Amino acid sequence: MNIENIEAFIYVCQLGSFNKAAEALYLTQPSVTARIQSLEREVNLKLFHRNGNKISLTEKGEYFFPHAQKILQSYQEAKYGLQQVTVPYELVLGSVLSISNNVLPDILPAFKSKFKDVRIKILTGHSKDILHKVINKEVDFGIIRTETHPQVESIRLYNDPISLFVPSNHSFLKEERVTVEDVSKQPLIFFDYGSIDWLIIHRLFLSNGVNPNIYVEVDHMETAKNLVLQGLGISFLPEHCVRKELENEELFRVEMTPPVKTNISIDFIYLKGKPKSVFMDFLKNKMFEKQ
Repeated sequence: MNIENIEAFIYVCQLGSFNKAAEALYLTQPSVTARIQSLEREVNLKLFHRNGNKISLTEKGEYFFPHAQKILQSYQEAKYGLQQVTVPYELVLGSVLSISNNVLPDILPAFKSKFKDVRIKILTGHSKDILHKVINKEVDFGIIRTETHPQVESIRLYNDPISLFVPSNHSFLKEERVTVEDVSKQPLIFFDYGSIDWLIIHRLFLSNGVNPNIYVEVDHMETAKNLVLQGLGISFLPEHCVRKELENEELFRVEMTPPVKTNISIDFIYLKGKPKSVFMDFLKNKMFEKQ
């Protein structure tokens, strides 16, 4: 099956026009038409309905489209891989978003300096997503909030305290004492509903006989942080997530009375029975330097 014919088919599908596909591919419109006709002869099926200048996919064309995308993607990945034969090793690292955004950018330059021939690929997601990628051998190892599973080994990196953070113009910064009751009256940005951290913070309010004013719930602490920066509310966040904003005085930590005593644990995880990656110790040491 001719890869150029498949490419022309995908461009016509995505752009909805033979002329637009021709412009994008730097071809003439008759050349694109010829490629589509050649592909239809190869599969012995009609892929497009043609009505003057209007085109639409046939039922078989709609079925074929996602398969054509996979074929082209596989071809491009194989072609790229062949061009990178000088690179002896690719490290595929899974990481929760907050670590990939706030910690890894500070330590990867040193990593690349030491391991010059290692190409790094980082996949991000929730802790459970990364756990599944480790189990399915999609990544070499993961950096996640603590998750237990019989198929993985864990190495504790560090415990990160969770604190209350507010934007620079917040009234709490003028107060000598901030209580749970005070916080309950503020719009709160909560992340990771149902997680251990969420439950601990929620219990803090309930144990004091007040209900938190949960203004927005999000599934990423990065989103929660950005909403606080926009002045939409305040939030309980781990230290690593707001390090740069603290340094730049965009966010400020507020100590509460009584103090919040909870943290999140960050772990390396890797498949049980698989040797520990030689790169873990280097990354762990660099992470400790940043604490």
